Amino acid sequence: MVAALDMLIAPRRRDLGGFEVGRVLPYMHRRSVGPFVFFDHMGPADFAPGKGIDVRAHPHIGLATVTYLFEGAFMHRDSLGTVQRIAPGDMNWMTAGRGIVHSERSPDDLRAAGHRVHGIQSWVALPKEAEETAAAFAHHPAATLPVVKQNGVTLRVIAGSAYGATSPVKVLSPTLYVEAQLEAGATLAISSEHAERAVYVVEGALEIEGSAVPALQMAVLTANVPANITATVPSRVMILGGAPLDGPRQMWWNFVASSDALMQRAKAEWAVAPAQNWSGEFQLPPGESEFIPLPES
Repeated sequence: MVAALDMLIAPRRRDLGGFEVGRVLPYMHRRSVGPFVFFDHMGPADFAPGKGIDVRAHPHIGLATVTYLFEGAFMHRDSLGTVQRIAPGDMNWMTAGRGIVHSERSPDDLRAAGHRVHGIQSWVALPKEAEETAAAFAHHPAATLPVVKQNGVTLRVIAGSAYGATSPVKVLSPTLYVEAQLEAGATLAISSEHAERAVYVVEGALEIEGSAVPALQMAVLTANVPANITATVPSRVMILGGAPLDGPRQMWWNFVASSDALMQRAKAEWAVAPAQNWSGEFQLPPGESEFIPLPES
């Protein structure tokens, strides 16, 4: 009998300038799970009045950014002209394609009052045939995401299909992304409908086939093998995965690409964008003047 649990991944702490995240993917021994190539657990982080998050304008290619919050809010601005507030339970899906630039900041009202931010920031690599697609942005309020309840478990299907429900988020490859809240003692079956799957414990603790999975750990499941997860205490988990990538990906800074040519083009275009007055592929979002320069390495 093949074991359902393949490996556990513990986050590495990363300082993003004023707040820390736990970076789970990419990991040395596991670069992706399905199309997910990046997975950050943000917070919980508390900000005093007058303080907040300011992620200056920066570019992406070859991926979709996926922002999902449990607490707090962000103001998203991008080079398509989008200005969108995201609140807990909402879903922001930004398709970078050939190129997009965006910023994420704490809203003025929360910044003034003081607030807490807690959520997940992830990236989904686009299929090769969609890497140079036109950039796009979609916001899906929490009320539009399907919720399934069963035996002490509440599931919100954020993207893709699972548990008989399909999210309205338009995905470009088979995708699994679900928030699950489990009562103590509740068991949830994770089928092999999606070949690659992982479970990240945001809060609480799980058991998988007798193996303990504590909070802030990602349990990567064995490909194509069904699994049962049991909450030993009330728990919140993220279930992610989908079809394997259609080939290896390069990741450098904010860029994801299937070829060195695409990667080098993006580096060159961002490096010269300020000198060209943002007239090329990469443009600043309306209302933004700050940006993150191309790193030297």
